[in-house]
Amino acid sequence: MRDAPKKPTQPVSQDEIAAEISRLSRLPLRELKAAWQAEFRRAVPKGLWRDLLLRTLAWCLQEKAFGGHDKATLKLLEAHGQRRAGDQRCQRLKAGTVLIRDFGGVRHTVTILPEGFVWQDKTYSSLSAIAKLITGTNWNGPKFFGLREAGGKRGGALQETAA
Repeated sequence: MRDAPKKPTQPVSQDEIAAEISRLSRLPLRELKAAWQAEFRRAVPKGLWRDLLLRTLAWCLQEKAFGGHDKATLKLLEAHGQRRAGDQRCQRLKAGTVLIRDFGGVRHTVTILPEGFVWQDKTYSSLSAIAKLITGTNWNGPKFFGLREAGGKRGGALQETAA
């Protein structure tokens, strides 16, 4: 974690930064990748799509011009970064919650634990991994188990049990 926000390196107006971001947004992907490589002095990571590439470059421009996050924000981001991936899953569900899904004529039950999801006496790190094993194809796990509906709405059949 950085101890303090980056200080602006040079006085630049908001209009100049906006104009540069606008210019970057019009660049072909190849030139945008070249701008990334010039800024970070390394190749663009695989799987980094255009929008995220542009947003990251825009953040760097703004950080250099206006400074970075304050200490409190850095501390908050660091705390979130230290969490295990499983800590963010299904935040509204408590350990002991049982998810039930009928698929292919078979009833599947998954129990949520602090360290993961239990299905057929084995612990998995994600609902998506379980959904893939059940269906044989890639699925969004929360959607498969009815925790999300089409369009990002939440809902579904779940049963709380005493832990």
